[in-house]
Amino acid sequence: MTLQAPAVVPPGGSFEGFAAQLPRAFEWLRRNLFSSSSNTLLTLLVLAFFFLVIPPVFNWAIADATISGNSKAACTGSGACWTFVKLRLHTFLWGHYPESELWRVGVATLLLVFFSVPVMRDNTRHRGIYLLLLLTVFPFVAAVLLVGGVLGLPEVDTSEWGGLMLDVIISFVTVAGALPLGVLLALGRRSELGVFKFLSIAFIELWRGVPLLTVLFMSAVMVPLFLPHGVSVDRLIRAMVAFTLFNAAYMAETVRGGLQGVPVGQEEAASSLGLGWWKMQIFVTLPQALRIVVPGIVNNIVDLFKDTSLVTIIGLVDLLGAVEQALKDPAWLGLAKEGYIFTAALFFVCCFAMSSYGRRFERRLNRHRTGAP
Repeated sequence: MTLQAPAVVPPGGSFEGFAAQLPRAFEWLRRNLFSSSSNTLLTLLVLAFFFLVIPPVFNWAIADATISGNSKAACTGSGACWTFVKLRLHTFLWGHYPESELWRVGVATLLLVFFSVPVMRDNTRHRGIYLLLLLTVFPFVAAVLLVGGVLGLPEVDTSEWGGLMLDVIISFVTVAGALPLGVLLALGRRSELGVFKFLSIAFIELWRGVPLLTVLFMSAVMVPLFLPHGVSVDRLIRAMVAFTLFNAAYMAETVRGGLQGVPVGQEEAASSLGLGWWKMQIFVTLPQALRIVVPGIVNNIVDLFKDTSLVTIIGLVDLLGAVEQALKDPAWLGLAKEGYIFTAALFFVCCFAMSSYGRRFERRLNRHRTGAP
């Protein structure tokens, strides 16, 4: 047997590169975590907290968890019973939408991705056209697919919709309606025409001064009483209109803050070039104002998505409502932790995704300030 000499690491090799990074890493730790006695104490307390909390949570949620089986009897360990979530996943995601028609939900989802990706990507040509298609063509096509009753598609009543799908639908429709309406209300509140200014202020203060729960109750209970005899409006449509009007008031105040942040000289310069009031707002003021309030708009959208769970009080079964209904099943009593943790995780993933894209979009809009490529 021939012994080979150990390999010699050339200068600048991986070991030397790693060793060169160690001082920089230690310097970062010292500067950010151990820069003073108080910071050192806080760092040690946080590490101790993680040491005490993470191992038992990991054991309960993953190591000792059960996901196999078809009943609660399969969950014999001390960990989480994810079998409950696995067997109820259809209800949590789509409600009671017929399984034979789920392909329609899949097609609608693919269309949403198809129209949304060009809008969200950088350097997309004709982005405005894709945005217009997303807000006009897609809702019509998605409604035909999901409701049916035409083109040979069986009709699926909205009472069978539910789960996460319902939260997404309500959020999309509300944002598509509340954002442009909020912009108009913000412009109306700053208008020099007394009638438009008064009506805008009255609308905004009325909807901001009423709790969302009250608005939803009104849409579900009071609105049908004022409709003509024999006329009815679907409960889901009433809820989406209520959400749109309520959130439009908050969007209006957010946009108005951005409008006030635009220097007066911008409008004066546009006016000196002969631009009319509408052209001035569309091409000069609004682009700058919306760039300023991107964080506020994203915050409103995230709040809206979480508020969609309130539709359970008017009989619509969203994700949270589906979990609560499943927990009332005698066969699955005592699994509230698994159900609510799953709900919280899904909401967190969706909200974090929206927040992350909002931060990316904000950085893209502010490249001209930082000089980034």
